[in-house]
Amino acid sequence: MAGTAMTATFLSVLAGASLLAVTARRLRPNDRLPSLEGWALADRSLGPLWTWLLLGGTIFTAYTFTAVPGLAYGNGAPAFFAVPYTVLVCPLVFVLLARLWTVARRHGYITVADFVRGRYGSAPLALVVALTGILATMPYLALQLLGIRAVLTAGGMYPRGATGDLVMAALFAGLAVATYRHGLRAPTVISALKAVAVFVSLTAVTWLVLVRLGGPGAVFEGAAQRLGSPALLLSPAHQPAYATLALGSALALLMYPHVLTAGFASDGSRTLRKTAVALPAWTGLLALFGFLGIAALAVGVRVPEGAAEAAVPMLVDRLMPGPLAGLVFGAITVGALVPAAVMSIAAATSFVRNVYVEYVHPTATPKRQVRVAKLVSLTAKVGAVAFVFGLRDQDAVNLQLLGGVWILQIFPAVAVGLYTRWLHPRALLAGWGVGMVAGTFLVVREGFSPIVPLGTDAGPLEIYVGLVALLLNLTVAVAGSVALERLRVPRGADLTDLPPRLTVRRHPETGAKNP
Repeated sequence: MAGTAMTATFLSVLAGASLLAVTARRLRPNDRLPSLEGWALADRSLGPLWTWLLLGGTIFTAYTFTAVPGLAYGNGAPAFFAVPYTVLVCPLVFVLLARLWTVARRHGYITVADFVRGRYGSAPLALVVALTGILATMPYLALQLLGIRAVLTAGGMYPRGATGDLVMAALFAGLAVATYRHGLRAPTVISALKAVAVFVSLTAVTWLVLVRLGGPGAVFEGAAQRLGSPALLLSPAHQPAYATLALGSALALLMYPHVLTAGFASDGSRTLRKTAVALPAWTGLLALFGFLGIAALAVGVRVPEGAAEAAVPMLVDRLMPGPLAGLVFGAITVGALVPAAVMSIAAATSFVRNVYVEYVHPTATPKRQVRVAKLVSLTAKVGAVAFVFGLRDQDAVNLQLLGGVWILQIFPAVAVGLYTRWLHPRALLAGWGVGMVAGTFLVVREGFSPIVPLGTDAGPLEIYVGLVALLLNLTVAVAGSVALERLRVPRGADLTDLPPRLTVRRHPETGAKNP
């Protein structure tokens, strides 16, 4: 059973999150009519600090903070691909997301599918972009519940049977109510508590682990004895998989609707660039979580079969005093609430803007759009809870792996479309279809492994399956665009005011690049 001090601290953190969620209403301007932009993007009003808190809190989820050390616990060095992967996200935010924000703000776009609709003049292409985002987001949302359950179980706070399910449902109920009422403002204010709790607790835990185990050298020596020293080093055979996983995951992350939603909520492209410069602080946090996975191995923590994500919670429960353990568990739990809220908002907004308004109710008023988005957001959370209770944990992990491959297939339409409109929308649709089918087939064929072996003269080369699917996607899109160009097949109008080719515009007098 959980200790009294640990439980009290854990509940205090959750109570603080609830109080902050209530104060989210203070961020709502009183003189504005209800609008989807206000509910889903907080009226694009977040400054650098709030954007850093929300974007970091959205990217670095609770499941990430438990899955990465779990991978390090079971596999050693390959698990740390997440560190360069999140570093690569920073320049992508600096360049791509900042440019996308400028276009979205100018034309009132709320979702990335809105941009695709305006850029290519293709409703079908915008529809597949929106549906792909929703499809990839739902298992990601369910994984946040798995992270919470791993923490509660390790701390002895998750009773068996229906009682434990009620505890999980109660945690998500408060989030659902706050998000329903205040939209993105609720996870924004909670992200401040997440940052403070995670940074403080992780620093304290890492320091105590180093003191008790005798320093980093002793930690790695102890882990090497149990895992085998080669596994703590990245072998040449693992390097292609490591590099392609990092690159492909970074490209995919920026396409997820919840990341784009958090970025679109900022008050300017300059704010996003400042945020990108400061995001590596969150990456350092992730590296420390990975180190704790190695420490759990060194201590001799034994996790249940198939539950490696419980390594750090079990390490904390074993070594840390009750109050600190409660703070860590509370921080990880709150760490799940922020991205879960943003994910549900992003999925609901994509549905309303690019499915409901486009195909069901084109004359829906802003007030009705907000009402429908709230209901869809609530449904997404309920669906995530039901998914976790109804299926095996591995099913959610497998679907999230597929989600990463799927979301990567909209990269050509979005990222390439920011700089050139040469790719034909019909060719992009064909490339998307090929990438989706090929990626799904390869993942399933490899037993839901993210790595696929490609035969070469020197032996099989293991690379990330998402990049393989993306290369096939781009090949079809380019070849199809050439063919359609020669056949003079018309394309839709461009409403984004972006140049048709990649050009650098400069001020006529100063010569400076235009923002």
